[in-house]
Amino acid sequence: MNSYPPELLVQLAPVMFVAGLDAQAALTSNAPSTPSTPQPLRQDPFQVLSMRLRDALAAQRKVAIWQPEKNKTFQVVFVDKDVPFPPRKLVRADDPQHSSSHSPLSPLTPTSPLYPDGIIAPIWIRKHTTLVPSVFVMFMRIYESPPLQAGQTEREKEAEEKKRDTELAAEIAHRKKSTNERGLKLTVVLMASRRMLDDPSLDGRLTYIRRQSGLDPRAALFVLSPVSPAEIGDFVRSLQDALWEPALEYYTNHSKRVRRKRNRHSQAGSYQLPLSPMASAGVARPLRPEGWTVRYEFKMACFAEFRGEDQVALKHYQDAYSTLIIMFGSTAILPPRTKRWAEAKVLADCINVKIVKLYLYNNEHSLALSHQNSHMRKFADFSRGWGIGEETFEFWSWLARQHRVFAELLEQGTRSNLKIPSAYPTPAPSAAVLAAQSLEASQLGLEAMRVLGLNPNQALQHPGFYYYMAARCTERRRERFLSALESEGANPQANSPGFANERKVDHLAIVLELYTRSYELFKKWSPQNTQTPGRLTLWIAYRIAQTYYESGKFDMAVRFFERIAKTYRRESWESLLHPLLSQWYACAQQLGDVDLSVRLLIEMLGYGANALSDDPDALQDDLLAVLQSTVPSITDEPLVVDLSESKSILDASIVFWDSEISVGEQTAFQLLLSSQANVSLASIPFTQLAIYFNVDVPPVIVKHCQPDPDAQIPAVQRFDLGQVILAPPHAEPVEHEAVLRWGPGSTIVFTGSVSSALPMNVAVSKVVFTIKANSWWIEVPVVPDTTVLEHALVAPRWLASVEPPRFVPVRREGHSELRVRFRPHRVQVAISHEGPAYVGEEFPIEIDITNQDDRELDVVLDVLLQPTEIDEAVNYIAMDDQRSTSLLKAVACGVLAPGVSVIKKLYLTNTGAPGDRVIDISVQSHSTAQPPVSPTSPTTPASAGAPPTVDKSETLRTLSVGAVLPVQVEHMVTYRRPTRPQPGIADLATFDGERRDEAAVVEAVVTSVVSVVAPAGLVVEGVVLHRKDHDAAEVVDCSADQDDLSGEWFAGDEFCDRCWISVVPDDEHPEEPIPGPGEYEVTWRRVLRDGSHGSIATTRIPLPPLCPPSDGLVALLDAPTTARLHTPIPLRLTLRNRHPTRTATATVQLEPDASDAFVIAGLRHGRAPVLLPGQEDSLTWNLIPIQCGLVRVPRVRVLDRRSAVQLAGAPAPGAEGVQSEGDEVEVVDVRWDGRPERVEDEDGREVRVIKGGDAYVLVVP
Repeated sequence: MNSYPPELLVQLAPVMFVAGLDAQAALTSNAPSTPSTPQPLRQDPFQVLSMRLRDALAAQRKVAIWQPEKNKTFQVVFVDKDVPFPPRKLVRADDPQHSSSHSPLSPLTPTSPLYPDGIIAPIWIRKHTTLVPSVFVMFMRIYESPPLQAGQTEREKEAEEKKRDTELAAEIAHRKKSTNERGLKLTVVLMASRRMLDDPSLDGRLTYIRRQSGLDPRAALFVLSPVSPAEIGDFVRSLQDALWEPALEYYTNHSKRVRRKRNRHSQAGSYQLPLSPMASAGVARPLRPEGWTVRYEFKMACFAEFRGEDQVALKHYQDAYSTLIIMFGSTAILPPRTKRWAEAKVLADCINVKIVKLYLYNNEHSLALSHQNSHMRKFADFSRGWGIGEETFEFWSWLARQHRVFAELLEQGTRSNLKIPSAYPTPAPSAAVLAAQSLEASQLGLEAMRVLGLNPNQALQHPGFYYYMAARCTERRRERFLSALESEGANPQANSPGFANERKVDHLAIVLELYTRSYELFKKWSPQNTQTPGRLTLWIAYRIAQTYYESGKFDMAVRFFERIAKTYRRESWESLLHPLLSQWYACAQQLGDVDLSVRLLIEMLGYGANALSDDPDALQDDLLAVLQSTVPSITDEPLVVDLSESKSILDASIVFWDSEISVGEQTAFQLLLSSQANVSLASIPFTQLAIYFNVDVPPVIVKHCQPDPDAQIPAVQRFDLGQVILAPPHAEPVEHEAVLRWGPGSTIVFTGSVSSALPMNVAVSKVVFTIKANSWWIEVPVVPDTTVLEHALVAPRWLASVEPPRFVPVRREGHSELRVRFRPHRVQVAISHEGPAYVGEEFPIEIDITNQDDRELDVVLDVLLQPTEIDEAVNYIAMDDQRSTSLLKAVACGVLAPGVSVIKKLYLTNTGAPGDRVIDISVQSHSTAQPPVSPTSPTTPASAGAPPTVDKSETLRTLSVGAVLPVQVEHMVTYRRPTRPQPGIADLATFDGERRDEAAVVEAVVTSVVSVVAPAGLVVEGVVLHRKDHDAAEVVDCSADQDDLSGEWFAGDEFCDRCWISVVPDDEHPEEPIPGPGEYEVTWRRVLRDGSHGSIATTRIPLPPLCPPSDGLVALLDAPTTARLHTPIPLRLTLRNRHPTRTATATVQLEPDASDAFVIAGLRHGRAPVLLPGQEDSLTWNLIPIQCGLVRVPRVRVLDRRSAVQLAGAPAPGAEGVQSEGDEVEVVDVRWDGRPERVEDEDGREVRVIKGGDAYVLVVP
């Protein structure tokens, strides 16, 4: 920005003049000092206060171009107390011509630098920033009387103070007069000691001084004593806050005055445009109305900027700029290449910077960039009309200046608070964010536009990009200047001042400065998570190197070339490497570095840089010229040209016919070496070729031998290297001869075979070419291409025939490597078993291992039982003395001679549910013969992926064994009520916690049907019930204790067992099942195919959980099974209340029938006693049978009267549909009592099943 006046670019702020704070340090001493007795000096506290105030005020605001902060701070200027102000007009106020006179800077004043048609001058802004303030602050000392001396009265002291105050007021009034003339606010700060602040007469003195001096009553008089630096900062802030409004009012009045002038000019008559500039060349033309509009709009913009009103300032700047564009559109208004034209052009550029800066203040990046581009585009069009187009250096000088100013503005902004928007797409918002944004239609519209894309021309870049553009324009400027310099005689502008000034410009220095700044900023703004610089950053570094080269700084250029080439080589940017290597080679030639020149020429041979299709010998001729005319820096060692990161001088590829062979076998290989299509290597003095393998063996040496040097080099040559034995290795390298010359696009194929007595991974690590000429000894290592086939552009080739040349593409992965391994062992593994396996048994599996090899093998066995997803399945495998749930490791099978076999028996134990069990069997064998010695030397580490040197092999088998249940069980459970008398509720034994509640006991009858499902049948050796009695359940009897169920059972056979269990339900949790009080243990053996029996196995069958149903009021009818004719028999009815909380009121009714075969003696209809919970009562009838046969007992009906409908009053709630007599109670014949398990409805309530039926008795004579 140094190209423009700083007054037109800086950020304007209210100006404050501060007087009375001199920087001189006044030191006073309390006593006179002598050289012999120095006394310490004490600094005046008011001088310290002045210095601190000066520092605090000066630090408030610095003059800068970028200052977007809107705090209340002034631009402070330190002046003398009697500083004069510049006159507003040329004549005095009392002069009669004062009203018609103008400002010294007005275009209407003949002595003005703008007379007669100038628009605005930087001195006008300098006047308002350094010569005329908006407020004037004057620091002064108030007089303080010393302590009363002897003979001095208080009246004399007051008189002296009043005299001094009058003098002080007169000085303030004199300053006040000059400030009033300019409309300035005058503020006085009186400095007093702390003692003075406590003086009661201070208020009266201050009032007297303010009235006598004519100071304003508000914010015009302050008193300050020496305070700490922190308090000084508070005072300065309060002072600026108090004077902020008067300062804004001052600039507002200026704006109003300028607006009135603009309005008067706009209403005045139009200016008559002369016919042509040449017709009035000698006549001074006054400023046109457009010029006055620009002048006044610019002034109002500056005053608005003083007030901090950025939007108002932007509007006025835009109006001034648009009017300037109109003026530049006519050469009659602003003739090109004149003084006023140059001033207006500078003004337009500065106004553009102001507009762009105000846009950036408001974070309107697209508008700022659009205005900057529009400014350059418009004035570029103007320049073409002025004869300053792209063919002139002036055009590119101005364009470079615009880019540089914009870059410097952005750089200053980014140092403060400017944020450059990112062009990267924003991450997808979450669902919550999208929901919040759905209410904001404008925000959604903005996001939709972002999805559509972004024009790069409308994206604001970081400052480095615009420094780069400025550098490119400066390069164009230099090119145009050099062109003009060459045609200096024929160029009419060769003697112009601009051309003379251009001669003094160091263009390359400017280009270097701009490129360097751009390079630094590109590195700063590059993403932090990337390790390598960006593409454009490297390109800028390349341009820096080119500039160093053009300026003759070849050593600096070489440093940049080295750094850039590393990335270009690694990323294979050949199109960029070609010119880079050429210029690097030119620098090496200028520096006289022959070693570097040879390295670069060899690398250029690999890339074919600067090689033309019609002249393929150009590069090799340059290399031969260097080799024949120079001497290397070191002659006793070879110059190794490492091309590992760049393209090789020859394309090398190695192909093995087989990817894997056994020890002692041979396989063919081919090494293809091809040259570039546009590069000839026929004259390069290759003396030998060394082929290195990745194992520690001597290389294969191929020496150059060409009987006829003038013979034409064929496109394809083939040379046989014979058999290459890698193990055991040769003591000396094997040498061969071949023609080591390549023409453009020619290929030499070296064929041979390779074998090894040891297992290893074989590959060609490198091919080293040796070049010897005169005193030069150069070695060029080349690494064969090992690109993965799926990433390769061209598949590797295998030479099928030389005449005619025919290649076969190799589509196999790993074509560049050969794996040599031991010959696989011939081990046969046979597995046999009698499946399926039964759950609960040790299932035997035979593994037959036979050595069918001709070597003696040591065999071990690994068995892995795969995990299963079957619930509650715990499986075991066992062999020899090992037992595990997952893995049997290294089970020794012994050393097997050829033809010998061994049988190992594996036992699989299955528990839980049936299903498939998967077993992996690994038979590992290794030869007992001593392996040969490895060719790897002790100093050479073996590669991590090399095959083992132990002759070891592995045979894998996978076995799936199905497991089935040997037997299936089905349980049926019925529950019976006990018929024995229940203990009464008053029986003390009922409350004994250690005894069972006999009243709640229920008899459960469990019938278990066991079915044999084993396909081959079972031999059952015994069935035993193991009792596991507990408090809630106890086994009473079991039929298995008396029955002998042993024997041979076939598939489909069944046997049954019945078990009687005494159950005590849980009254608190009746829905929870009760665990079964025992389990059956079935001992059995498998029936094998040959009729024999397998090992003994056990299956455990637990009794089912018990869920006895609950009872309320129940009636138990007990009748004898048989009776004799005419012999009385008892019929007993027991009423039992098993409800836990409710009493029972029951009625019993005997309903005889005419067809009954009994004479009844007993209660016919009556009410039973009230039964409390847990209580029972019995009724008995005597029946005399009078008829033989199976006869029915008279029916007994029992009703529960508790739920009967009330006879008097309304019916009870919930009694709808209930019979008036009550609920009928179930009458159960105890001889046939049997209930299923507890059943619940959808609501979790128990459903009671009531079965009706009659009781019968067999009557015999």
